[in-house]
Amino acid sequence: MVGLVIRLAIGALGLWLSARLVTGIQIDDNRTLIAAALLLGIVNALVRPVVVFLTLPITIVTLGLFLLVVNALMFALVAWLLPGFSVSGLIPAALGTAIVGIVSWLGSQFVGPKGRFEVMVVQRRRDR
Repeated sequence: MVGLVIRLAIGALGLWLSARLVTGIQIDDNRTLIAAALLLGIVNALVRPVVVFLTLPITIVTLGLFLLVVNALMFALVAWLLPGFSVSGLIPAALGTAIVGIVSWLGSQFVGPKGRFEVMVVQRRRDR
């Protein structure tokens, strides 16, 4: 449960950053931000695999670049489903998806499989 909350917070941070950095992405309030992060996680878990499977031939032909479009469409789907969260086009959706992805990747480096913060400390010993 703790892992879910931490990952939700990381996703919300990515959405917040994308709304701050990308013109064309707007989130009205904090409640909408949390709902968007939760809905984005659900959409990426349930809808995205089906869309990736259905668009597999296009993805293969474009050597995987079409996945950027799929990710942007999932981002836009969340904006369409959730009042208070708006995306003005495919380019802002793609940029927002990239920011959320980078923040999620960086945040996941510090969260272990059980949802705990994990940081590896390496100490060097001097052998004389």
